[in-house]
Amino acid sequence: MVVLATKCYVEGDARDRALDGMDSLVANDVGELDVDWQVGVRDDEFVQVDVTGEDAPVARNVLGETWGEVVAHDGGLEAGETYVGTLESWDDVGITLDAGVDVFVPADELGLGVGSPEQVVERFGLVQHLPVRFVYGGDPGDPDADQSRLADAERDRLYDWQRGDGRVNVNSATRGETRATVNRAGHAQDIVTVERLGLLEQSIVCAEGTDPPGLLAAIGSYLPAEMRCVV
Repeated sequence: MVVLATKCYVEGDARDRALDGMDSLVANDVGELDVDWQVGVRDDEFVQVDVTGEDAPVARNVLGETWGEVVAHDGGLEAGETYVGTLESWDDVGITLDAGVDVFVPADELGLGVGSPEQVVERFGLVQHLPVRFVYGGDPGDPDADQSRLADAERDRLYDWQRGDGRVNVNSATRGETRATVNRAGHAQDIVTVERLGLLEQSIVCAEGTDPPGLLAAIGSYLPAEMRCVV
């Protein structure tokens, strides 16, 4: 079994569609290997994939590399190592990521420029449950532990978002649902693509000349999701 660093937190038909989509994504990742798999969801909403077959170790490694792997329940996090956690909350002193255990990243370890964590979240268009890479600092109860921080690769990704033509980030929707919503709202020509950030977290990449806040306003009534712009 491998626990992936992406969550399924919707219910009902939306949950069924999301897990069907996840099954297809797993097939894309490991379908050519000699394995069988079953997709499920843990009590803490992380997606887990039970993998069996001759190539199961390889398949688990591939899925962990593709999605990030939650390992906190399998021996704990190691100081200085890079992991993926989902963005759970933020306040005026830092952000909290869920990596199987809560990991707190203080404001001065975000490395994303000036402003409070709330301002950083707004400026970079971060939505709840977004998978985020971080470097674990160690047990907060250890007086010699370092503070956890965002990984350099994560900082680079977020700055790259700002260098583009703008984005609208959403949660609570699959990539297919997000693309269909843009089409339904009549704005297919205003975007380049919908980039998958997690199972239910997507980034709508705007075409040159598209106003991200205007796009958000146009599609917001069609998509019951948290949305933020990157401009």
